[in-house]
Amino acid sequence: MRLPDTVLDDCLCDPAAPLARDPARRYGLEKPQAQARLAALKGWLRERQTMLWANRRDALLLVLQGPDCAGKNGVIRRVLGGLDPLGLAPCSFQAPSADERRHDFLWRYRQRLPAPGILGAFNRSYYEALVSDLRDGLCGAADIPARQVAIADFERQLPALRVRPLKCYLQLSVDEQKHRLHQRLERPDKRWKLTLDDLQGHRHFAERQASWADVLSVSHGNAAPWYVIPADHRWLRDLIVASLLAREFERLALDWPAHPAPFSHADLERMR
Repeated sequence: MRLPDTVLDDCLCDPAAPLARDPARRYGLEKPQAQARLAALKGWLRERQTMLWANRRDALLLVLQGPDCAGKNGVIRRVLGGLDPLGLAPCSFQAPSADERRHDFLWRYRQRLPAPGILGAFNRSYYEALVSDLRDGLCGAADIPARQVAIADFERQLPALRVRPLKCYLQLSVDEQKHRLHQRLERPDKRWKLTLDDLQGHRHFAERQASWADVLSVSHGNAAPWYVIPADHRWLRDLIVASLLAREFERLALDWPAHPAPFSHADLERMR
C-alpha cells in the first residue's frame, strides 16, 4: 500500500542543495492511483495508531514545515483525518504570544510534545525560531547560532522521552503558490485565511526559501532527518507523507499488548 523505500528515501534532504529538486515531480504516479493507495493505506494507519495508543510506550511527532499554501493543514486533514482522535494531538503554531515570549523559545513546543501512545503533529514548529522569529524581530541574527544548538539539543532529548520525530518540509514552486493564492482569493471558504504576510511571502518567495534551505542544511542528520516532499501535487504530497508515517509505524513493530483479561467469560455470565 505504501510507497516503496526507494521513493521515500529519494525525498531525504540533500544538505548540499535542500530545495534543488523539482516540487512537481510525480514518481510515475497519477492522481487516481495515488488517491486509491492513500485510501487503502489509511485503514492500516488507523489500526497501527490504535496499537500505538494501546501500548502507550512510544509517541510519533509529525513535523510539517513549508511555505504558505504548501498544504500543512491539508496533510493533517487528509492524512490524519479518519484516525482515532483520542490518540491524535495536532498543534498549530503562530507567532508566539506575549505570555509565550516570557519563556525561552522552545518552551511552548516542549509543552505540546505528544505523550506516550499519541501521534502528534506540529503545523509549523520550533524551526520557525530560526526564520520567522528573525524576520519578525523577535530575535537578532546574533541569536541564531545559539538557537541552532538549543534545537539540536532538544531533538537529542526526544528519544529519552520516547518521541520519534518525522520532519517533512513541503516544497512548493512559486508558480503553484501563486495559483493557490488566486484560488483563495476566489473562494470565501479560503479567503478568510489570507493575510498581507501571504502577499509579502509570495513577493519574497526566493529569499524565504533560501532561508529555509539554510535551516534544512544545518539541521538534517541521521537521528532526525528532513524529508523534502514535492508538494505541487496535493495527492502525491499526501501519499508520500502517509507512506513515511507508515514506515515509522513499521519500525516500531507494534502489536496488541499482551495484557491478561481482567475477568473471564464465566465471570461475565455469573449473576451478582
